[in-house]
Amino acid sequence: MDAAIQAIHLNKEYHLGETVVHALRDFEITIEPNTFTAIVGKSGSGKSTLLHLLGGLDRPTSGQVFLLGTEISAMKEEKRNIFRRKHIGFVFQFFNLIPELTVKENIQFPAILDRRRLDGAYYEKLIASLQLENRQAHFPNQLSGGEQQRVAIARALINQPEILLLDEPTGNLDEETTAAVLSTLKGLQQEFCKTLVMVTHDKEIAAAAGSIITMRDGAAQLGGAP
Repeated sequence: MDAAIQAIHLNKEYHLGETVVHALRDFEITIEPNTFTAIVGKSGSGKSTLLHLLGGLDRPTSGQVFLLGTEISAMKEEKRNIFRRKHIGFVFQFFNLIPELTVKENIQFPAILDRRRLDGAYYEKLIASLQLENRQAHFPNQLSGGEQQRVAIARALINQPEILLLDEPTGNLDEETTAAVLSTLKGLQQEFCKTLVMVTHDKEIAAAAGSIITMRDGAAQLGGAP
């Protein structure tokens, strides 16, 4: 079986005038399918840059990114966008829900956008796992922070991607809600056999994952404190 995610000799540089910023330096990692991995590090360590490269939102300066055995780093933008929508779900710190749409409409929006036929049984199972059955007619401003993040997670999973990438998904939540969301993510990972990769600056939050990648100055090591 192919690795879910593989990065090989990954480098990312940004040019600020005459200054070159090395966001990633010869980064390598392999993430197996159906696992929960946390990427932890201080601000500026390169973790969000890495997540964007792994998810095909950006391209590396050099190196390769393979998702599910397919090299996405060499794809042209349109093909990469299609691959990303099919195989990857994203959850961000800010929920990015559409305020004019109900919970049900927000969750189903990616499927409608891609003109996909909605799997009704899968949808019902998903919202039950996220305890959103009684919130489907509500609008985002009628929900708590934790409920909004659960809607964002459901939306990210509606097209049944194999990989879920999470960028500081609990950054706007209180301690109790954070614990509930992390518990939900672990349950979803096991129930739906997804590969989860979560970026966080918090070591305690990272501990919820099965493995931890600690980043410093664009490089990585397994385990340890940031």
